[in-house]
Amino acid sequence: MLQNVFSIGCLPRVEFGAGTLARVPDIVSRYGSSVLLVTGSRSFPSTPQWNALIHTFGKRDISWHHITIDAEPSPQLVDEVVAEYAGAHIDVVLGVGGGSALDAAKAIAGLLRVQHSVMDYLEGVGPELSYKGPSVPLIAVPTTAGTGSEATRNAVLSKTGTDGFKKSFRDEQLVAQYAVVDPELLRSCPAHVIAANGMDALTQLLESFVSLRANAFTDALSVSGLHAVREGLLPWYQNASGETTTARSCMAYAALLSGITLAHCGLGSVHGLASPLGAFYPIPHGVVCGTLVATCTAVNIEALKSRAPESVALSKYAEVAGILCNQSFSNHEAAWEALVKLLAEWTDLLGLPRLGDYGLNESGLDHVVAHSRGSSMKTNPLTLTDNEIKACLQERL
Repeated sequence: MLQNVFSIGCLPRVEFGAGTLARVPDIVSRYGSSVLLVTGSRSFPSTPQWNALIHTFGKRDISWHHITIDAEPSPQLVDEVVAEYAGAHIDVVLGVGGGSALDAAKAIAGLLRVQHSVMDYLEGVGPELSYKGPSVPLIAVPTTAGTGSEATRNAVLSKTGTDGFKKSFRDEQLVAQYAVVDPELLRSCPAHVIAANGMDALTQLLESFVSLRANAFTDALSVSGLHAVREGLLPWYQNASGETTTARSCMAYAALLSGITLAHCGLGSVHGLASPLGAFYPIPHGVVCGTLVATCTAVNIEALKSRAPESVALSKYAEVAGILCNQSFSNHEAAWEALVKLLAEWTDLLGLPRLGDYGLNESGLDHVVAHSRGSSMKTNPLTLTDNEIKACLQERL
């Protein structure tokens, strides 16, 4: 019998499967006839699907405006877009792209009808006003398989530099009305994007599974997603330009589930470090996850063995080993060792760069560690010491 007590917040209606992009014009029409399209700068607008979508909008008398996001969105960018389109009577925002495009779309939708800067709502920055809304309806269509932003309630915004930050604008009113997950849109993903985003999805599933706020509902989704990662990530990466329909579908599914789980039970040490690393250095988020997941997992396991040997997270790490390695283990020690080894092997096989490739060195470690204890680190299965966090970074310099 389940002993958990848990609460599940708002989720988007999910349309999943090959060809579901064709449903978007009908969905848009349910909200009105004026749409703001927020996309990445290259991938989707250069595809035949873009032309088909715009053609259908014309046939349906749907007017559209288009903005592109070519990097992780900043508060300044969001405020500029909102100022430009606040008076344009936008009925619905359609975000099509990777995590950056979807996060930007989410924040823009949340502010088009609100007379505030996004800085007023960012966690840990500014006055942190309570968001009252209303948000313009959002339709989220991912073209990568990693962040799960199509299913989350937060928009991650960044300012890069020595005084930079990476913070969330978060509220249930920001959840997309629809998440349209069409694995066919992943066909154009290059191998390095598959690698980084795939390891982001894996990390989100793993960290939410061992999170202090994990529950029976999220555990079931995490396990299902981890099975999908095992079946999809390496086959897709190794045949990125080939006919890998099943592998793409597996990763689209895994990323979607990772967004749901992280939204409901938080993450852990990898994402705790991803925030300052992405703020202070030009390191893509997926690269941070991929390069740190093995070493952070090893440090977590050793810390748990030493200070919290009764933690359920230890048995969960062993369960993850069984899933990803696709084998049974005679004891937990063997499982933990195999898990760390597998994650390290995948990091190398997928060609994830080291942190030093982006300018991090020994002199910058303490600054990163000092800014790593945000919301993600608070749901890590135990509190790591500064030295343990620093060791994670040193291993991947």
